[in-house]
Amino acid sequence: MSSEPIQRRKLYQEVLDRLLDRIRSGEIEPGAQLPSERELMEFYGVGRPAVREALQALERSGIVEITHGERARVVVPTAERLIEQIAGGARHLLHMQPDTLEHLKDARVFLEIGIARLAAERATDEDIARLRARLAEHRATLTHLDDFLHYDMAFHREIARISGNPIFPAIVEALFGWASEYYQPIVRAPGAEELTLAEHARIIDAIASRDPQVAERAVREHLTRANDLYRQLNDRSGASAAVPAFTRPGA
Repeated sequence: MSSEPIQRRKLYQEVLDRLLDRIRSGEIEPGAQLPSERELMEFYGVGRPAVREALQALERSGIVEITHGERARVVVPTAERLIEQIAGGARHLLHMQPDTLEHLKDARVFLEIGIARLAAERATDEDIARLRARLAEHRATLTHLDDFLHYDMAFHREIARISGNPIFPAIVEALFGWASEYYQPIVRAPGAEELTLAEHARIIDAIASRDPQVAERAVREHLTRANDLYRQLNDRSGASAAVPAFTRPGA
């Protein structure tokens, strides 16, 4: 039996728990507005500070959104919103512990290899056509390289969409987004973009073959390839060797 004293809870925590119960029970549905601050104060018999702190805690958790001049509204849950809730912490972690980028790279390889296998098993002819369209859009950015990385991400997100799991596209996009600032200082070396596009074409062919092992190999080679080549390209272009390989062109 624990002898630890019972901790006194702050009023806002009680308000928070009761609002969560109403949301989770369906009494207040996704997309619906919460009662006004004054109504909540009267209903729970607390002051405005307790109500506001509870609402702010719900907002930080991604459960409600607060717009100035309007009542708080229950958020419609999506994978994208879930990922957004940890985005700030992820970026902070990357700032404070740069070595985490290597772990992020490993996680991305592991994830996208599995996604590629699913895509090869589940892709329809229409899915393959969309992938080829994404590749064409990506190639068109060779005349406007500021958009190259955006369409790189769009290509990988399209593969994730084919998997049929709505969480995968959100994670793929998040991995790009969390490391986005590391893309900016990179000097684009001649040939790097063409290499990326050629590998993307091979990935499409692999998925179109409906062979999961071929698709896995194509993605693995794409994501883990040529660190030495990238190092040489960066040396010639003057880019920092500290930038992890997976954030360079073709990641």
